[in-house]
Amino acid sequence: MPRAASARRPQSKPKLGQHFLAREDLAERVVDALGDTSSSTVLEIGPGKGIVTSLLARRTRRLIAVELDRVLAAQLRLKFGMARNVEIIEADILAVDMDSLFGPKPGLGRPGIEIKPEPVKVVGNLPYYITSDILLRLFEFAKYFETIVIMVQREVAERIGAEPGGRDYGMLSATAQLFARVEKLFTLPPEAFVPPPKVYSTVLRLTIAPRQEQLGVSGDGFIDFLRQSFAQKRKTLWNNLKPHYQEGDLKRALADAKVKATARAETLNLEQSAAIYRALRAMPERS
Repeated sequence: MPRAASARRPQSKPKLGQHFLAREDLAERVVDALGDTSSSTVLEIGPGKGIVTSLLARRTRRLIAVELDRVLAAQLRLKFGMARNVEIIEADILAVDMDSLFGPKPGLGRPGIEIKPEPVKVVGNLPYYITSDILLRLFEFAKYFETIVIMVQREVAERIGAEPGGRDYGMLSATAQLFARVEKLFTLPPEAFVPPPKVYSTVLRLTIAPRQEQLGVSGDGFIDFLRQSFAQKRKTLWNNLKPHYQEGDLKRALADAKVKATARAETLNLEQSAAIYRALRAMPERS
């Protein structure tokens, strides 16, 4: 696969949030959280120095490790050059073509028949500055994934798993819970990493279970609606949405969903947000 271009500086620099897991016992717990991988394809994001990669190489049918840093990628290729089940890709994970990597492969089996691969498991130590972008990218291609186990800054983990009504609930919480069941597994102290960060990290397991069909919001439009709803956290839902919709339509949609105009997006559960979105979509288009 060709290398993906990226303007971003190498993510191995600690000031950009890359700290390498250094304890093998904790790496074992991270890998165990993926479940049985003996017949699975695993995507590892940011393998770094390869402590998790080494464990996965012994347990996994196929391992694809995506590393942005050129030096680290070269070191990993040397280390795993003899492992036939390991592929090291030097790339920005946000630029990797997931369809090419994991999509159905034509030409296998009988003519005209596409063989769909088994769902992929994902593991990664995500730098704090790009956690949201990576998760949103994975959710965009959720059809390929089964389980995602990630190490993230503890405060980010609190946001991902937050319940509606709490101060941590926001766009990332709503999107994660739209696509997956979120479990907090365990916390890693700073000294588990080299160099030690100034914060604790939490390991999360996200089991892919999209809810769009259940909520009646299939398609990409609902994600855009959530972005609009959470655009400015201090503003009411009404003030965030009114630049995008006719005032009368918005009033009727909120009334139909039994949501007050003074409510804020973070107080609504996904069912309530979906009800407003469905009501707006049902409004006749205006010329």
